[in-house]
Amino acid sequence: MSITINDVDHVAKLARLELNKEEKDQFTKQLNAILQYAEKLNELDTDNIQPTTHVLELTNVMREDKTRESLPLRKVFHNAPEEEEGQIKVPAVLE
Repeated sequence: MSITINDVDHVAKLARLELNKEEKDQFTKQLNAILQYAEKLNELDTDNIQPTTHVLELTNVMREDKTRESLPLRKVFHNAPEEEEGQIKVPAVLE
């Protein structure tokens, strides 16, 4: 599979990009080089390679989710700018 200048022109039109002739030639060469490299990667023998979801071994650093008592409302409203009927009152963001 290879990319033609018409392919680049088509994608540029879809993306509403104005490319001159030199840019189209440059992108055609670059995209073909990427495709050639991808085809080369397909030649690798990966039969004994375990699939991974990430290249780094990550562990969950979040604490265990445990239920516990909530803060008393008095303490919740302590830093609130204003309170009304058990709710924190904030300035209107929509008119």
